[in-house]
Amino acid sequence: MLNDDLKGQIQTAYRTFLENKSLKPRYGQRVMIAEVAKLFGGVELDEEGHRDGGPAVAVVEAGTGTGKTVAYCLAGIPIAKHLGKPLVISTATVALQEQIVLKDLPDIQRNAGLNFQFALAKGRGRYVCLSKLDQLLQDNQSLASQQQGFAEEGFRIDVDEAGLKLYTRMVESLATNKWDGERDSWPEALEDQDWSRLTTDHIQCTNRRCGHFNQCVFYKAREGIQKIDVIVTNHDLVLADLALGGGAILPDPRECLYVFDEGHHLPDKAIAHFAHHTRMAATADWLDQLDKNLSKLLAQHPLPGDFGRLLEQVPQQARELKPHQQFMSQALGEVADFSSAEDFTGQVRPQYRFEHGVVPEHIREMSMELKAGFGRITDLLQRMVDTLKEAMDGEVVGVHQTQAEEWYPLFGALAARAEGNWTLWTQFSLEDPEDKPPTARWLTLTEQNDLEVHVSPILAADTLRQYLWHTAFAALVTSATITALGRFDRYSHRAGLPKSAVCTLAPSPFRYAESGVLRVPNHGADPRDNAGHSASIIEHLPDMLEHEPGSLVLFSSRRQMLEVYAGLPAAFRERVLVQGDLSKQELIRQHRGRVDKGEQSVIFGLASFAEGVDLPGKYCEHVVIAKIPFAVPDDPVEAALSEWIERNGGNPFMEIAVPDACLRLVQACGRLLRTEQDTGTVTLLDRRLVTQRYGKAILNALPPFRREID
Repeated sequence: MLNDDLKGQIQTAYRTFLENKSLKPRYGQRVMIAEVAKLFGGVELDEEGHRDGGPAVAVVEAGTGTGKTVAYCLAGIPIAKHLGKPLVISTATVALQEQIVLKDLPDIQRNAGLNFQFALAKGRGRYVCLSKLDQLLQDNQSLASQQQGFAEEGFRIDVDEAGLKLYTRMVESLATNKWDGERDSWPEALEDQDWSRLTTDHIQCTNRRCGHFNQCVFYKAREGIQKIDVIVTNHDLVLADLALGGGAILPDPRECLYVFDEGHHLPDKAIAHFAHHTRMAATADWLDQLDKNLSKLLAQHPLPGDFGRLLEQVPQQARELKPHQQFMSQALGEVADFSSAEDFTGQVRPQYRFEHGVVPEHIREMSMELKAGFGRITDLLQRMVDTLKEAMDGEVVGVHQTQAEEWYPLFGALAARAEGNWTLWTQFSLEDPEDKPPTARWLTLTEQNDLEVHVSPILAADTLRQYLWHTAFAALVTSATITALGRFDRYSHRAGLPKSAVCTLAPSPFRYAESGVLRVPNHGADPRDNAGHSASIIEHLPDMLEHEPGSLVLFSSRRQMLEVYAGLPAAFRERVLVQGDLSKQELIRQHRGRVDKGEQSVIFGLASFAEGVDLPGKYCEHVVIAKIPFAVPDDPVEAALSEWIERNGGNPFMEIAVPDACLRLVQACGRLLRTEQDTGTVTLLDRRLVTQRYGKAILNALPPFRREID
């Protein structure tokens, strides 16, 4: 299918782009263009234009400065247009999404001679629901009283004067086409609480039955997306669409040419997407509200027919289930030996994990009771939702059509919450097969001292294999950091890549040895001795950063970051900006502002500053990394995976901990050189790179800076 005409289009687009931008061709970029063209242009088609044969998947690690977006767009757009299929570009972060939509794609449109349309696809929750907006502006006290008890589902209808004015301005702006109904394009800042009343989800939405369907801003946007050549979205939305069967939010995956930029995040996103949790006390309160509020509704509205018969049963089921919920809270509290755990964001929460995912037998039996109880409530509420659909279609079921339209979102939300609890207790009560990875099961305590129960898969491989790789027309995964210890094995295992997947390295154009230095000084501190290591950083850091205008210091734990900051001389502390004191965007803005004024500025950051932070030139001439960024040992999913590997005769430290730490270290080192003109130093304050056997393997996988090892 990749004929000479298509090859010519791609070559012409690349040549035109380079000429118009006065750029030289980059070897890594040419390699990537060729790989993308081979992938998308090499798919065998059946008579109906669908993929014929096995999955079409390729992985390209493209070093910083390669120009990934240009490469996959210049190869992907002509082939996608030729096939009449959309190119779906998915990112992990909003920052890259905005860069592609606001900068990269307009640049390609202007300079590559390609004619295409692009749009940003967002989830339903980013759009106003006209039905909810209409209800909020009606003096509908009966609805308010019915829904008042379900504030957590977003049904608190007490609109104050400021809210009334806001919603009126929104209606006027929609009517005069000054606003398109997207949260992001509303000119004022919107509080989450105000917005949650205005939006909906796939469970509460009445779809074509809604009186506002023809004007619905979400469905109009979705309809527009179907006609677009290039769709930019995010991994979460792609996974949500696939979980709904595909084609619910985005085009049918069988018709999509996917590009997963920042694709190293995809396995973790997939794990999180299929994880579940519930709060015990909050859910007991919810069952109480379900009992009281639906009983009140029945007293106010005696309802004949199917709906009334179903509604009558719910309060009793909720009443009977509540003691089981409370017994389970007590039982979990008795078995849980909570210890403080710090996650990668630096948050510390009390946590208890069930080893090997195995819960005590009496708790498993109690969870089966909860599964059965929530199953009964879910079944009743879902049948009520179906009955309301019938009422909206004009069938006689004991509820008037307009009443059904009002009640549908509420009962849809109640059914979804009941089903979420049913799913959690189903997963919690299952006995994992011996030959399969177990489910991670753990407990945490919230700030309100509520017990939170969690279940999560420990690998995304099966999920991605089933929902994505074998379904998509074709999929490219790309990132600056995919390999671990120079190999694709770890990513392939985590992502469940098909055996036919082609993995390629597209080299960076940066001249690392000429532009940067990698230092491993010998300050005599063992990183495993937390106090001694922190003291050593406090002693040496001021001299280390004496001359650089802008620097970034990366820590693996919030505790050490704050310890070091507190121990530094007051004069040095004045130039330090600490993650957590300000939003990430504001912290970077202040850092740039200081450097622009000729002042010295140092950022102290955690994991989120080791990736996706762009500080070119003088904004970052020195990156200091406190320790090899091994995974937080408290992470329950990582811990459960390590146990499983060990049980099967593997070495989790060498198979997981070292490759993953290596990947994070490469990302951290990547903060130094952002353009071909940048120069600077990376200093690693962890002697294990030199003293431990695995250290050499990690060092060999880092960017090839000039080495200075004491």
